Amino acid sequence: MEVTALCIKLLMTVIMLMCDHDQKVNAASLRVDRNRAQFFEYESITFYYEGVSYCEVVHESKGKISLCNKTNERTATGSSCTVTNVYVDDSGEYWFDAEGGKRSNSVNITVTTGSVILEIPALPVMEGEAVTLRCRNKTTSSQTSAHFYQYGDLISNSSTGNMIIHNVSKSDEGLYKCSISGAGESAESRLSIGDGQKETSSFKETVNSSYNFTLWIIIPVKLVALVMLLGPVYLIKVFWHRVNESVESTSTSTTTYDAVTRNSQNEVHENVESTSISTTTYAAVTKNRKNPNPKSKRLKRHLKTTSLEPAVSRPSADTNPS
Repeated sequence: MEVTALCIKLLMTVIMLMCDHDQKVNAASLRVDRNRAQFFEYESITFYYEGVSYCEVVHESKGKISLCNKTNERTATGSSCTVTNVYVDDSGEYWFDAEGGKRSNSVNITVTTGSVILEIPALPVMEGEAVTLRCRNKTTSSQTSAHFYQYGDLISNSSTGNMIIHNVSKSDEGLYKCSISGAGESAESRLSIGDGQKETSSFKETVNSSYNFTLWIIIPVKLVALVMLLGPVYLIKVFWHRVNESVESTSTSTTTYDAVTRNSQNEVHENVESTSISTTTYAAVTKNRKNPNPKSKRLKRHLKTTSLEPAVSRPSADTNPS
């Protein structure tokens, strides 16, 4: 019963996770940690794959990144891969290949040796959303004034180093860069609007179908393995429970027998003592009968002697002697 309940609970949990996964996998299939397209040299980049348990990221010129074999980790919705200590030649386009030769959406990464980068989304932004561009200085974390450019034209000056684009549209799409006085200028990166959803729609359908098919194969196998694992444990538990009940029953019977034996022994001891007392009393009475009181003997002899003496007639006072 416990094994069955556990299996049912596990199955319900997996089904809930699958439903949750179907909702989450509708997000970007490939994304970058902190969703930014520019990095300083020697920083680390973490790629996240939605809907797959393991995958190797591919660079447009280097091919598969072998480092992902060592840093691949499972996540709630897929897996991740971290590329440490990136260099300038790590700049370029990244993606990963799924089953059936389908290619995921791609992200463009720029690695710079300079002191300034533009933190801009690496993934496409949907129309109507708000986007924040940040000009970052490598040598300081404090806010500094910055200038922002689109296609080389100055579009904004900011005293905080941030520029917010409200309600973005297709007209906001393009190449952006920024500069900080006394620190330098960032590289250019592209801000994409809305195209990411169209680029990845067919890929996400392939990932969803293959992933769900794999899940429905794995779930029964895991349930069977769980039953095979917990079945013997449950049988052993039942066996030891019955053994303990038998031992407790035997112990109770032994205790009852000892108590009865002690009571019987006490009764025998009391009977012996009673018999001993009766015997002593009987002996005392018998002895008293055999050995009467000496005074009684003398009184009896006296009475007997008195009864045997002849009666003596005394002369009457009125009779005269002849």
